[in-house]
Amino acid sequence: MTEQIKILWADDEIELLKPQLFFLEKKGYQIITVSNGHDALDVLEEDNQIDVVFLDESMPGLSGLETLSRIKAKSPQLPIVMITKNEAENIMEEAIGSQIDDYLIKPVNPNQILLTLKKIIDNKRLISEKTATDYRQEFNKISMDILSGPDFNQWVDIYKRIISWEIKLDESQNPEMKEILIMQKSDANKEFSKYIIKHYESWMKSKNGPLQSQDLMKTKVFPTLALGKKVVFLLLDNLRFDQWKIIEPLISEIYRVEEEDYFYSILPTATQYSRNAIFAGMLPSEIQSKFPEDWLLDYEEGGKNASEDKFLYHQVQKIIKRDIKSDYVKVTNVTSARHLLDNALNYMNNDLTAVVYNFIDMLSHSRTEMEVLKELAGDEKAYRSLTKSWFLNSPLFSTLKKMAERDIVLFVTTDHGTIRVNNSSKVLADRETTTNLRYKVGKNLQFDKRDVLEIKNPLEVGLPKPNMSSSYIFAKEDIFFLYPNNYSYYNNFFKDTFQHGGISLEEIICPFIRLVPR
Repeated sequence: MTEQIKILWADDEIELLKPQLFFLEKKGYQIITVSNGHDALDVLEEDNQIDVVFLDESMPGLSGLETLSRIKAKSPQLPIVMITKNEAENIMEEAIGSQIDDYLIKPVNPNQILLTLKKIIDNKRLISEKTATDYRQEFNKISMDILSGPDFNQWVDIYKRIISWEIKLDESQNPEMKEILIMQKSDANKEFSKYIIKHYESWMKSKNGPLQSQDLMKTKVFPTLALGKKVVFLLLDNLRFDQWKIIEPLISEIYRVEEEDYFYSILPTATQYSRNAIFAGMLPSEIQSKFPEDWLLDYEEGGKNASEDKFLYHQVQKIIKRDIKSDYVKVTNVTSARHLLDNALNYMNNDLTAVVYNFIDMLSHSRTEMEVLKELAGDEKAYRSLTKSWFLNSPLFSTLKKMAERDIVLFVTTDHGTIRVNNSSKVLADRETTTNLRYKVGKNLQFDKRDVLEIKNPLEVGLPKPNMSSSYIFAKEDIFFLYPNNYSYYNNFFKDTFQHGGISLEEIICPFIRLVPR
């Protein structure tokens, strides 16, 4: 590969660098030498095949920093290495601020130069090869763990390891390894679906399973309130573990992660059920019984999460058993996002501020309906990237920066995740059956039993029962439900879209993060 790499080296003492140049030529590098900045710019004007520039900082006439500035103006992606005799801090800061890729202090030895070239030119290739080699070794360990009969804690570990490798492979530009990981994640979801189908009903009856939606706040949030700490509870609707890992470096600039934990979303992994359960501290059937006027069945018109503030205040009074100042804020559009930002410090007077932020959920739904978003979030990597870009430029990030000025504990979590669906399964049902693609509740449902977890007695798992003969079915893995009418059209329309409500690692295993300001 080195015979294809062309170096431009600009130094007014180029004659003194003959040993270094000879060394590089023996290694197969092509080198063009010039003695000043003007000549360097002329070479770059005529030759667009230069791979890297070595630039002396203290050349007469046009200085190294001035030459650097002009090169970057025309070729911002061209790697530049600054070479200097001067170790003055301000010069180094200016060079680094001008986006040099590396710098060397004279006298430079050949091995230093070679290391720099490897780091700049071969960096992506070396990282890709190392990542691929490491994942090959880890692949067998993960596969064995998937088949070893893991418990709910071990499933979280498996899922997080898969996510970690998925994100690493995003940067490796190795499509072969990425395909292997996609297959491994699919295998993991097959086994995880079997695990949930086997254990879910017993968890709900005996309460011997993982921490779930209905117990989240009283287990993880209220103990901090009891210590007299001011708490901000931020729920990002539809946030998956991989999306959390993508925005974590941004949040970590202003907050320190004290704990990265998890909980399991209840079924259905849909906002109406999981988020109401979080704020009420109750299962859906209990909410329906306690607040019959506030619970709407799937087929009924109206907002299904319109009473979360009421549920939260009830749970606070029930668990905390003392007066605290609390607030509930819901952000569903730009106006409410700006209102949150404008009032950020006012909310800091509360003991508890709960914020529901709906952007990620809207993103997944909009991607289904808008062709431009299908292009922008064409796969998992792009979906993560879009999430990061949104967060970085959002009023939410600005709000969190403001809140970090105060002594608070910030909890970041979600109500459920989402999965990209690929395989359809036919369902026959009546008109009152829910339209959700990942779960159905209705009478006389007809379906392929191989594709679902069926709950015949909803009340036993904490779910409302609209009619005497109502049952629930939940799609496993990456399956989505369709009715026979216009089957081909809807199959093409919904295939490869992000959906939630069913059984998958992505939907059920939810991040729960505790942070404090730095």
